[in-house]
Amino acid sequence: MNFLKIILVLMLTQALFAEKVKITSTSMEAEELKKEVHFIGDAKIIKGGDWLHADRVIVYFGDNNETSKYEAIGSVSFEFKKDEKHFKGSADKVIYDMVKSLYVLKGKAVIDDVVKKRHVDGDEIMLDMSTGSVDVQGSNKKPVKFIFDMEDKE
Repeated sequence: MNFLKIILVLMLTQALFAEKVKITSTSMEAEELKKEVHFIGDAKIIKGGDWLHADRVIVYFGDNNETSKYEAIGSVSFEFKKDEKHFKGSADKVIYDMVKSLYVLKGKAVIDDVVKKRHVDGDEIMLDMSTGSVDVQGSNKKPVKFIFDMEDKE
């Protein structure tokens, strides 16, 4: 009986801490064999205080129908928060790996660290929300740009 109570408490705890994800768009297409759902036209994802807008969003599901990743394509803008981290930005395409808590921004990628007041842009940015680390790639035509405030200590 005690074992049953422990299981019930664990299930309720998970339910309380799980955040609902709301996705809206002009239309939706489900591809059951590929385990994908396509949200087309003015796609918006809202989860807690996080949001993402794009022309199109594809949600990918794993073997147990758990969400494994999503891909936002076209005029992507977003705001993500986790613990003390707070980022805003945009890109042509954003891929989010839910297992790794990793965002990959591609094409005209821009991230503003709201807390640390830093700005970075490049061709591709990898943002690890677990650690807050950012890896930025540029090119010869468009090098990486990093802008930050520096206080003079006299």
